[in-house]
Amino acid sequence: MTEREICCLQLMNDPRPVVRKFQARPQREGLGALVSRSIGRFELKYFDPFLLLDEFSVSAPAGFPDHPHRGFETVTYMLQGALTHEDFAGHKGTICAGDLQWMTAGRGIVHSEMPAPQGVQKGLQLWINLSSKYKMVEPRYQEIQNKNIPEVEKNGIKVRVIAGEAFGVESSIHTKTPTLFLDLTLTAGAYLEQPIPTTMNAFVYVVEGEGIFESARCSPTTAHHLLLLGSGDGLVAWNKSSKSLRFVLVGGEPLGEPLAQWGPFVMNTQEEIDQTIHDFENCVNGFERARHWRSNIMVEP
Repeated sequence: MTEREICCLQLMNDPRPVVRKFQARPQREGLGALVSRSIGRFELKYFDPFLLLDEFSVSAPAGFPDHPHRGFETVTYMLQGALTHEDFAGHKGTICAGDLQWMTAGRGIVHSEMPAPQGVQKGLQLWINLSSKYKMVEPRYQEIQNKNIPEVEKNGIKVRVIAGEAFGVESSIHTKTPTLFLDLTLTAGAYLEQPIPTTMNAFVYVVEGEGIFESARCSPTTAHHLLLLGSGDGLVAWNKSSKSLRFVLVGGEPLGEPLAQWGPFVMNTQEEIDQTIHDFENCVNGFERARHWRSNIMVEP
């Protein structure tokens, strides 16, 4: 360890350890879409408040046609290409590389997410659970274009603040569940110390390159791996390779509530899940507009 690394370590009193490591596993979802899942599979069904983390890679005609949600938030962050979305309330648009969509499904939404017609579209999708008091709120979208996401570059580190605060800048995203979501790029030789609220559960997902986390003596973690972090006051990371390292750091306040889930429906009890299935099948209690709605992709010949 260099003198610089020793000095840096002294600035953070209690860096978070890596307590578990997972490699994202590829699987098919939607209509032939390939996703690599790290949270939401059998080894890690739930990391309160996080329900799912997928890194997706989709080319038309594959995609995610009409499907419902209730009881949580979906966060879609585009890494490459574009994804077109529309829902039964008339909301539609396209998010491109670097853009963000933060959707609060609340009491119910039916929507589609389909790739641009040319090339491979890549991104991350995170599902964040909602507290029981917010599960039946009205659906809401927050969308931020690439150019409007706060970004800071300092000492070989670039951070894009998707949610929460870092390097003295704050995201404009309002989250029902307190959340930190940072897109971090470290150039070769860069070192990072990033505070994380001590009350949050947190993880790292490596998108590109390889990095060292927790201690300079640890082995490098390569792309498509997720690291669950233990308790502490922040994250320390090194890029000792000759190429850039890109990863997301995500933290959230645990809800500590019972969890009942059936696919895209997430509630607190089985009775609430049964009611949700009834509401969706009968197009009532938030799903009224699903009765006659089909997305453009479903009605085109």
